[in-house]
Amino acid sequence: MENNRNNERIVSLQLSNDEAIVLLEWLINFNQEEHSGLFEDQSEKRALWNLEALLEKNVTEILNPDYLEILAKARERLRDDA
Repeated sequence: MENNRNNERIVSLQLSNDEAIVLLEWLINFNQEEHSGLFEDQSEKRALWNLEALLEKNVTEILNPDYLEILAKARERLRDDA
């Protein structure tokens, strides 16, 4: 773990590419709606916006013309077996 310029500890997470794609899509959809009743503090919203921004930098598939198909396949692979 590293420290940023404010001397705060940085926490790193590892996600599979499928997890990152599905989570990014969920965050995009979630962050477009008003959910003020779900948050105790505005910092929680900021944390989700920051997570969305980090994922957007790393999930290049979102720019692919076949993104919806890529997303559908990622969702399918992540689902639990029924």
